[in-house]
Amino acid sequence: MIINKDKVNKREGRFEKKEIKKSEFDSKLLDLARVARMTAGGRRFRFRATVIIGNKKGKVGLGVAKGKDVSQAVEKATRAAHKSLINVFIKDETIPHQTEARFGAANIVLKPQRKGRGLVAGGTVRVICTLAGIKNISSKVLGRTGNKINNAKATIEALKKIKEKIAEK
Repeated sequence: MIINKDKVNKREGRFEKKEIKKSEFDSKLLDLARVARMTAGGRRFRFRATVIIGNKKGKVGLGVAKGKDVSQAVEKATRAAHKSLINVFIKDETIPHQTEARFGAANIVLKPQRKGRGLVAGGTVRVICTLAGIKNISSKVLGRTGNKINNAKATIEALKKIKEKIAEK
């Protein structure tokens, strides 16, 4: 989608047409953290952003990046998410079979649900499934991890496994 924006050229006093491309992907800031490293002069602070993007038609990506300020970190994470896009196989608004994946201490189980059941998922998994376009799914985070980044990476790995199993068949 292209949006036209009128811009006034102050030197010549006339309008210029400027076209700005709007991305087809929706994005969601999953996590924002202030991180520090110790130097001889004290702590140096940076910001770490975790962004998830998706087009609600089967494409989803995860990006994690750091920057000196929040806007820079979010911008870099969004670019990283665009580079890590995956295709998710969706059948009747759900996944075709049960799958699970592990990343770090995070263990995620995704199960297909019948039509009308809805998203029975919490936190990170719900955001990723919504942006991927999955409307009916049940999920469970096994173990005692509250780490959003590991949960997100495990969910992406589980969705990749669906693609691999479909390709094998």
